[in-house]
Parts: sequence; structure tokens; C-alpha cells
Amino acid sequence: MTMIRDNLQQVTARIVTACTAAGREPASVRLLAVSKIFPPAAVRDAHAAGQRAFGENYIQEGVSKIEALADLRADLEWHCIGPLQSNKTRLVAEHFDWVHSIDRLKIAQRLSEQRSADLPPLQVCLQVNVDGGANKSGASPDEALALAQAVAALPRLRLRGLMAIPEPADGFDAQRALFMRAAAIFDRIKATGIALDTLSLGMSADMEAAIAAGSTMVRVGTAIFGKR
Repeated sequence: MTMIRDNLQQVTARIVTACTAAGREPASVRLLAVSKIFPPAAVRDAHAAGQRAFGENYIQEGVSKIEALADLRADLEWHCIGPLQSNKTRLVAEHFDWVHSIDRLKIAQRLSEQRSADLPPLQVCLQVNVDGGANKSGASPDEALALAQAVAALPRLRLRGLMAIPEPADGFDAQRALFMRAAAIFDRIKATGIALDTLSLGMSADMEAAIAAGSTMVRVGTAIFGKR
């Protein structure tokens, strides 16, 4: 508990420092604690230290954790941030609050169809492949606008923005340049009238560069929970 609380304070301080350097308000960046592989007890400790939003990469593991922490459900926000296959969309639609990894229309359509009307709309981000990595998930920059327009029209979903996971780059300037590609796509989509507010960029090793590029949500696991 003490370690997680101290780590959360250190990460929050990094966010504040990065925002100050970028001339931004610290409140403009949300912290998403990536809890994959870690047990429900670790999430419970982070919650006790004030953290509310948690990201899971693996659907089954995430659902098990959500169910194990059912007593905190009203006070937790669960984000699916890993690759999403068609056969797992129902679990995500039924249990999660956010999805960051929509990279094709079929996945969004299934989430829309499977999201219960009794639940709030599922908050979604499109994943974009900003550096063209052949093994990376994500829509291409050229596909992003058309995908955003199609997803924004679906019921039971609310399109919030973009997510990207560029290949690791050496140094702040190289990292920032990659993140700026995602920011440019984000701005291009917003300019068409689609109301986006979330740019999910940056992790433990590169959050400062992501914040400099305009990230509004950093996804941090190792710096909070330790090495996996």
C-alpha cells in the first residue's frame, strides 16, 4: 500500500512538472493506472490512495478483476486498452467504461450492438498507428477520419478521441515528434466538427514527451505498480 501510494505521488509530480514545462494546466492530463497482471489487491490499494481510473490489456483478466472489486464498482472507471478481437467485444461492452483500442469499424459496430441500453454509453477512442509499424495495431493516419466519422454515428458509443502507442524512441525530441503525429490527426478530425476531447498518449518511460505533444491521458503501469 505504501509503495503504491508513494509511486502515485511521484507520477503525479511528474505530470505536474511536465505540464508546467509545456505551459499547460496539470488538471488537463488524467492519469490512467495500468493494472494488467497485478492482482485486485493492488487496485484496491491504488484506490485507497486516491486513484480511480484503471486500464486493463487482457479482457478476461480485466473482467475477473472488475468482478472481484464489485464493492468498489461505482467508484472505479475501467478502461480496455489492449487489442480487441471480435469474440471479446461482448465482454467489453458489458463490463468496461472505456475502450481505447478501436482500430476498425467492425469492432465498433459490435460494441455498439452489444452495449446495454441500461448502461451509460461506452466511451471510446480510436487507436492510430502513427509510425507505420507493420506489427502494430491501429488504423492508418489516412483511414482515421473516415473511421471517426463512422464510429461517431453509432448508438451506445461516445467517441472521445485517439490513442497511440508508437515504437520506443530515444530521447525527448524523438518521442515528442512521434506523439505530434497523433496530435495532428486528432486536430484534423476535430476540425471537421467531431467533438473530441481525449488524446491517450504516453506511458511510464515517455509521458513527459506525450504531455508536451498534447496528451490528455497518460497510461502508467510500471511507475505505479512496479515491474511485472
